[in-house]
Amino acid sequence: MSPLGRGRQLLESALSYALGGAALDSVALDSVALGTPQLLSRPTPCAEWDLEMLLDHVSESIGMLHEAIAAGGVSAPPRSPGLLGACAAAGAAERRVVIGDRELSASMVAVTGAVEITVHGWDISVACGACRPVPPGLAAILLPIAPLLITPGTRPGLFAGPVRLLGPASPGDQLVAFLGRQPRPPAAPRSRSA
Repeated sequence: MSPLGRGRQLLESALSYALGGAALDSVALDSVALGTPQLLSRPTPCAEWDLEMLLDHVSESIGMLHEAIAAGGVSAPPRSPGLLGACAAAGAAERRVVIGDRELSASMVAVTGAVEITVHGWDISVACGACRPVPPGLAAILLPIAPLLITPGTRPGLFAGPVRLLGPASPGDQLVAFLGRQPRPPAAPRSRSA
């Protein structure tokens, strides 16, 4: 089965990564202890966003994905758990979902959600000081899909420009770099011993 036909499985993997392996039966980011209140003001890899703003954005995104898949379209951003249940209830990957003036399959909406949740899961881990890499298997599947979703025409306002990587990089580093993030901070210069 193609990656685009496996939307629910990719979304489940993305949520598992973003939530640090937490149980996925009730997906609501505001109920998961991703950081202490003291961390909420920390900067994130998303320019001009702190951790609190990022968590709010991810929670709203999950609500919108849930509505899109469960109801077949998006009206207003709800805060509703059960995203994976909505994917399962959507049934076949060919069920159509209306988003604005576009129509996509429920599976494609789930794949799009998997890309967003994965990169924001990485952002959250960086802001919390954990710097957990994107799992190689998940990144390897999402990496060729990401350019289909994030094109030069759709990138502005959503993602920064791709970051150029020097040398070989893991699939996870390639994915976050494509989505405008610096995968690893530059190495600090070593001090010379006398």
